[in-house]
Amino acid sequence: MRIFIDGDGSPVKDTTIEVALKYQLEVIIVTSIDHYSLKEYPENVSFVYVDKGSDAADYKIVQLVQKGDLLITQDYGLASLVLPKGVSVLHQLGREYTIETIDGLLEQRYFSAKVRKSGGRTKGPKPFTAENREQFKQQLMLMIER
Repeated sequence: MRIFIDGDGSPVKDTTIEVALKYQLEVIIVTSIDHYSLKEYPENVSFVYVDKGSDAADYKIVQLVQKGDLLITQDYGLASLVLPKGVSVLHQLGREYTIETIDGLLEQRYFSAKVRKSGGRTKGPKPFTAENREQFKQQLMLMIER
């Protein structure tokens, strides 16, 4: 099992790396070249940089992930593309995306976009908390141990 992180704006990179070290798993962070960093990371962590563009990282992740891998993302669309490949997908809030739940999430996203296009407003995400981080960490460890 390898762990992929949809790296643009992910608040759980460090938590994921910490857990992956415990389980001796490889972590691949796919992110825009805009987020290039000189920060030092453990040997089990590698980066794949992609060009600027809203879906460049998503396309690269779809290309790289394989059955049995785990993806960390908050992107429903990306999750829907990798689930049929046998990839496990975890949201940064600790919710697992599944084949059974993804259609409802995509519908919700579609209707929210329709509301915004017609001039309406929808709620944005709440701020990420320490409690969210702990919930994510616990769910990540459960998924790895399964």
